[in-house]
Amino acid sequence: MRAVVQRVSSASVTVGGEVVGALSGPGLLVLLGVTHDDGPSEVAWLARKVRDLRILREEQSASDVDAPVLVVSQFTLYGDARKGRRPTWNNAAPGAVSEPLYEAFCAELESLGTHVERGVFGADMAVALVNDGPVTLVLETPART
Repeated sequence: MRAVVQRVSSASVTVGGEVVGALSGPGLLVLLGVTHDDGPSEVAWLARKVRDLRILREEQSASDVDAPVLVVSQFTLYGDARKGRRPTWNNAAPGAVSEPLYEAFCAELESLGTHVERGVFGADMAVALVNDGPVTLVLETPART
């Protein structure tokens, strides 16, 4: 799994003119990508990593201050543009694989006590945010051994 995590002062996701998920105050925006061999262990590892990252103000984590998290699915995180001008999406898992893992990631964050807002999986989404800092990190689950 791959995630782009941004510290935000506000963020929202709009689908078809309707806001479907929003953070009205400080929190984290997570853009989440899933690849073919991801599974429950990657979900658990990444959810804990996101919740415990000390990237909020005064080196606090979302768990320290009960900060909310907005999670948006984004298969393009596994795009490969090393050759030519047109990216390939071969490393992105298909929806039948990635949607349950996206939902499991959100559920895992919630089970850890995090308030989670969501985008709509597979939808054409407009994401608005105010990046605070700016602070942006790219996280990737460890390779399986």
